[in-house]
Amino acid sequence: MKIIFMGTPEFAVASLDAIIKAGNNIVGVITAPDKPAGRGQKMNESAVKQYAVANGLKVLQPEKLKNPEFLAELKALQADLQVVVAFRMLPEVVWAMPPKGTINLHGSLLPHYRGAAPINWAVINGEKVSGVSTFFLKQEIDTGDILFTESVPIHENDTAGDLHDCLMNVGAQLLVKTVSAIESGDYHEQPQQLLAEGIELKHAPKLFKETCQIDWIQPTEKVFNLIRGLSPYPTAFTSVNGKVFKIFKAEKSMNEPGISPGGFLTDNKTFLKFACTDGFIIPKDVQLEGKKRMGIEEFLRGVRL
Repeated sequence: MKIIFMGTPEFAVASLDAIIKAGNNIVGVITAPDKPAGRGQKMNESAVKQYAVANGLKVLQPEKLKNPEFLAELKALQADLQVVVAFRMLPEVVWAMPPKGTINLHGSLLPHYRGAAPINWAVINGEKVSGVSTFFLKQEIDTGDILFTESVPIHENDTAGDLHDCLMNVGAQLLVKTVSAIESGDYHEQPQQLLAEGIELKHAPKLFKETCQIDWIQPTEKVFNLIRGLSPYPTAFTSVNGKVFKIFKAEKSMNEPGISPGGFLTDNKTFLKFACTDGFIIPKDVQLEGKKRMGIEEFLRGVRL
């Protein structure tokens, strides 16, 4: 089959690499346009573009997916199948183009956690299991008929970054399996509406700044999961000495705090712990606004609380 791959971040690179190594024919790679980044505003190429260029693949970077020139170029590639991993919403004129359809890899066990941040929300909500799903694209986002799924455990101290890396690799192999099944015609589609009957679906909306601010009135377990689910990005934060204080990693203690939620205890040398309603959060890996990321002991050496 002639395959067009669409993706942008590092998460998608593993899938593209796996598909190529499985012997598939990638006739084009669609990724985001280069963007200026950093103080020097140097043009930044997506991870997928860097990989594609290094491997001699044809790259298209449309600003608008309905642009007539882009659509003509896409059609000229005569792809049998399109594969989408961590890209953007596609108009129907794009996803309906190839005769074998367009498939997507999603970082959750659909129909749960449809949306922009499935990996973060699974950890934030304290899930013990997550996974990846492949499905055919339809008009509404993340609602297409499911082809294959693969489950993975979420461990007690896993961060969203840990789960991201796990699903990135598991998802790449599931995608290879899916492409092979489509090529041979050996697959069975499961409509999501049937799987969703009678259950309350969990969602994965986009993360905003207010999502990341820690509410110390919450139970310790909930705050601990929020910190894990937002690490390493966009990162949970609170305020220390009037500045934004990000917490990348922490431990929890279920001892009765004895002080008001949001209050803290410290020896200004080795430990800092914030009170929740029923215990403490003990930051281990932090960053104060305007400073670099560091361990808690290094942080306490440089800041007086």
